[in-house]
Amino acid sequence: MMGISAQLSLYPLGQSDIASAIRSVLEVLSAHELPYEVGSMSTLVWGDDETVFVALREAFAQATQHGPAVMVITVSNACPIPAPKESAHASPSA
Repeated sequence: MMGISAQLSLYPLGQSDIASAIRSVLEVLSAHELPYEVGSMSTLVWGDDETVFVALREAFAQATQHGPAVMVITVSNACPIPAPKESAHASPSA
């Protein structure tokens, strides 16, 4: 396993309520106990590669339950993992 970070953006297509699809992605990240930071254009998530990739696949599947969507993901093992902030969502055990 290696530590990675991912930047993801979800674009719900043709949906009148885009918030539900976006919320479902964040719920999946939380369910996998991954820390994440929501920005105005994308969300950063980080953790071990196996957990992050499983969560991203599940997050896309959950988002598309609300309708068509595009998810853009950039993954890195070289970018620094964000420093802990009060706004970052951490696992419940942290």
